[in-house]
Amino acid sequence: MASFPVTPRTLITRLPKRGEYDRDAIYQILDEGFICHVGFTVDSQPYVIPTAYARVGDALYLHGSPASRMLRNTAQGVSVSVAVTLVDGLVLARSAFHHSINYRSVVVLGTAEVISDEQEKMEALRAFTEHLIPGRWHDVRPPHQLELAATLVLRLPLNEASAKIRTGPPLDDEADYDLPVWAGVLPLRLTSDAPLADPKMRSELEVPKYVTAYSRKK
Repeated sequence: MASFPVTPRTLITRLPKRGEYDRDAIYQILDEGFICHVGFTVDSQPYVIPTAYARVGDALYLHGSPASRMLRNTAQGVSVSVAVTLVDGLVLARSAFHHSINYRSVVVLGTAEVISDEQEKMEALRAFTEHLIPGRWHDVRPPHQLELAATLVLRLPLNEASAKIRTGPPLDDEADYDLPVWAGVLPLRLTSDAPLADPKMRSELEVPKYVTAYSRKK
């Protein structure tokens, strides 16, 4: 399907013009982000936990220690919400009230399931590595059996999701446009500095191109 179905839980009701349900647009946001926040409830207590994630096809993968409260509880079939937000700029208006942020955000809803198939688990771990820095998996030692056993991987099917996006200049009150106040957008982007080699490296190695030419834009 080209778009996610709009459900009562994903319908954008506050500023609905900013709502986006196109699957490609939502996947682009997910693929550019690093960290998601997972919301879940255990014994009537709400929790929100930040964690890394990766997308493979129509599923999100989460991973971590089996001792993790978030993973331990969501593995039991608890409904979760996953939020990812990218900040693109600060919107500076003429009035304090109309200051804003240009952003792209996604919320995914569903029930996660434990990955028991070893091949799929390994593919998910490859996806985590490649999501952080494409090309890295080819160079590193893959997880061995003990590491696989010490890692819990969950799959969250991407069945229910929506995005909300703000772009453009400030939206001031008409009477404020004549105020002698600079207004506009200060664009923000994620950049990398010069790489720092691990001092424990036992030989001089060339920095991989995927490090020196790193860019988060997908």
